[in-house]
Amino acid sequence: MKRCALILICAGFLALGQSVAKPDTAGAKLGIRATAQGGAAGAEGATIAAPRGGAACAEGMTIAAPQFKSDEIADFAKWEDFLATAKIVDQKQLPESEGVTQPWKLTLEKDGVTRNAVWKNVSGIMGGHKEGWKTEIAAYRLSKALGLNMVPPTVELEFRGDKGSCQLWVDSWKNFEAITKEKLQPKGIKYTYFIRELCLQRAFDNLIANEDRHQRNYLITEDWRMILIDHSRTFQTTPKFTKSLIYDEHFKEGKNFIMDTLPRKFYEAIKALTAASIRDIVGDTLTDNEIAAMMARRDLMVAWIENHIKEKGETYVLYD
Repeated sequence: MKRCALILICAGFLALGQSVAKPDTAGAKLGIRATAQGGAAGAEGATIAAPRGGAACAEGMTIAAPQFKSDEIADFAKWEDFLATAKIVDQKQLPESEGVTQPWKLTLEKDGVTRNAVWKNVSGIMGGHKEGWKTEIAAYRLSKALGLNMVPPTVELEFRGDKGSCQLWVDSWKNFEAITKEKLQPKGIKYTYFIRELCLQRAFDNLIANEDRHQRNYLITEDWRMILIDHSRTFQTTPKFTKSLIYDEHFKEGKNFIMDTLPRKFYEAIKALTAASIRDIVGDTLTDNEIAAMMARRDLMVAWIENHIKEKGETYVLYD
């Protein structure tokens, strides 16, 4: 999955345990000092002032910058309807080199609007891993409900006589594999936002038990917003995913791959989750066992964040 290069560039972006300066008491500025390792150059010693507040997202969430733009978020319901009701005018199954589950790329048309989508109906054990198309829908619904808005609109769709997930195709500028190979790095305030995006990605993947976040599953826009795709191998239920977190100091690729700084409203939102509220969010896309496992991970996340606050201070860990 070509993770070694990802380790190097993330080390260059994110020696977060040592390199994020404590914000001032008003929370208006966040100083970043990057340690440039393995090719992520040009930011060492840089101090960046972050604007107060940030950008508003769905469900009242405020984060550093929305991953989908506000007008795109406002259109999510429209795209859900489009995905579910548009006519399929072209179809192509993707080779395994572009997706191990070999999903289909569909071209959809409705009322003069044409967009591509990716459809998959994988279910069961593949290559020793549990895969499922319903978890694609659950990940989208949860991302939206928590105000992260990092996952493209995704719905259930019947295609070729089978039910599966249908996700709006995102034509991105780069993926993480490309920015690693090209040794690209965001500049100015986008650098601060990108670091925060990576912390949000880790928090989200901790919650949904996604250990398959490889380089091609990060889509990067030209203005350095991050879109997350491919969630068929998520919401795991084994003890490995209920007794420990994927991203903490024990992460196999480095101790700095942590949820170092997070939006206060996101932290409050995950603390407020219950099995019943998750069921309301995801509908029938998750089993009771998958929801129970997610609640166990939520408890681990809250405990980890609370301990991080004790060590670093609340103004370091949480931002408004």
